[in-house]
Amino acid sequence: MTPTKEDTRPAKPEEQELLRKREEQTALESELAERELRAANLRAELGAFERRYLHEVGMRYAQLDELKAQIAERAASGQPGTDRAQQVAREARARADETKSAAQEEENAPAPKSFKATPEMKRLYREVAKRIHPDLTSDRDERARRQLLMAEANKAYEAGDESQLNKILNAYEASPETVQGEGPGAELIRAIRRISQVRGRIAEIEAEAEELLRSDLYQLKSRLEEAERHGRDVLKEMVDKVEQQIAQAKSRLESNQDTAAMLHGRLEAR
Repeated sequence: MTPTKEDTRPAKPEEQELLRKREEQTALESELAERELRAANLRAELGAFERRYLHEVGMRYAQLDELKAQIAERAASGQPGTDRAQQVAREARARADETKSAAQEEENAPAPKSFKATPEMKRLYREVAKRIHPDLTSDRDERARRQLLMAEANKAYEAGDESQLNKILNAYEASPETVQGEGPGAELIRAIRRISQVRGRIAEIEAEAEELLRSDLYQLKSRLEEAERHGRDVLKEMVDKVEQQIAQAKSRLESNQDTAAMLHGRLEAR
């Protein structure tokens, strides 16, 4: 087949620029998808670690705080005219109620599991980020719709729900909003704007990741993992330490009860 004049004509400058921008956009979108995946992994791993920590250590701290509150309240009841004792008792009770509430929520939740994404989960998430990410559109309504879909995708990823990720991706691919057809001039403007949006989102992800990496939770997780590599179960050591404190608090509370009972007996004997 003989090429037509239209097929052999040199590309116009705006078409050449559009080609370059599309290549740049494709590369940046792939980078964005990879960074979103790393950020999602980091959030999921920290969330799983936090749930495990609360499950194994938090509930024991709640028990310890309750015992401390009872000790403070017993001391305050023996010193009704001492403002300091009353204040300490109120603060101890407030702290105990707070940790109890958090522990009850954790107790009712399923047993925590560590997070480990499969290669297929990672592939699916990359595809979702490439196709659905809200920073890949300049249309306000479409951006809002994609933000909701990405929130659902993040939730599914953290839950390890591969079928839900597939469902989100397939539903989006079949939607009429994905059908596009524009001239080279408009496409060039759209590509430039999308590149700017993607660069902005990459910068946001970097800032978010830095904040997570500096968090106390991440530092604690890193210390525990480093200790595990050297054969130490630091989480178990923490549990053992809290249980020792619980035993001491129980002993102290029982001792206070015995003392109170003895004083009460003496008063009745008079």
